Amino acid sequence: MALRFTLRQLEYFIAAGECGSIAAASEKLNVSSPSISASISQLEAEFGLSLFVRKRAHGLTLTEAGIRLMEQSAKVLLASSELSSLAGEISGNVQGPLRLGCLLTFAQILAPRLRREFEAEYPAVTIKQYELNQVDIFSRIRRAELDVALTYELDIPLDLQFVPLLGLSPYVLVSPEHPLAELTEIRVEQLKDQAMILLDLPHSSEYFLSFFKSQGQRAKIAERTHDMAVMRSLVANGFGYSIANIRPLNDESPDGGKLKLIPLVGDVRPLNMGLLMAKGADTSITVRAFTSHCEDMIREKRLPGLT
Repeated sequence: MALRFTLRQLEYFIAAGECGSIAAASEKLNVSSPSISASISQLEAEFGLSLFVRKRAHGLTLTEAGIRLMEQSAKVLLASSELSSLAGEISGNVQGPLRLGCLLTFAQILAPRLRREFEAEYPAVTIKQYELNQVDIFSRIRRAELDVALTYELDIPLDLQFVPLLGLSPYVLVSPEHPLAELTEIRVEQLKDQAMILLDLPHSSEYFLSFFKSQGQRAKIAERTHDMAVMRSLVANGFGYSIANIRPLNDESPDGGKLKLIPLVGDVRPLNMGLLMAKGADTSITVRAFTSHCEDMIREKRLPGLT
């Protein structure tokens, strides 16, 4: 008897297995919890197997059968994506799903605009975006869970391919009351005794701290956060300065406080922002089209936060 299930059901099953709960999978996929729960129940009925052990206080735990079926389900979804890409190559059309990763620090500023304009130009493409740190971007590309990712050229592994788009120089964020707020530019040595709010993401934090290390100095870290919005509010409320490369769209923090953005000068290298992918991924007509789309939008200055 032929099994009957959908790719969407497999996607929901994998998300629940990775997240360990229906609620977390619902938040990740932006799909209602009942829809995910129903899909898993339908899969269990179709396979005649229990995929999860359900514990009220501890969420979901994959059974042995669930682990094996989840591994195979991931292969099925990958094969489906490859079929769609192959159809596009054969027909010469840009089409099919595109799984886009984006670094947390600028996902909210860049990814939605890129998606909207690309899908408007290529209506046969549907983009699904994932906001991730650098480590998760590397692992998801290697597991073929992302087609391409917008990120910085930070410690790129040799087995992945990086296409640079734009170099972004660092700047310092301070409140208007900060002792350095009236300067037109700031050097690293002027920051060593000031409290720092470190944007503490894998690889990114090492980049910011390298400015001090190269001069034999140490940053005076007062707070750490992985959230760009939280960092800006802490700075605006006088808890310290911070350093970033993507510029906010205005001089206000999320809580309405004021910010000043001052160039960081001296021996501080810019960060290349670009597209990361598995080697050979640019043979896909859709990935090539998306790369060209990003290059065009940057060249024509149609993206915020990059000036």
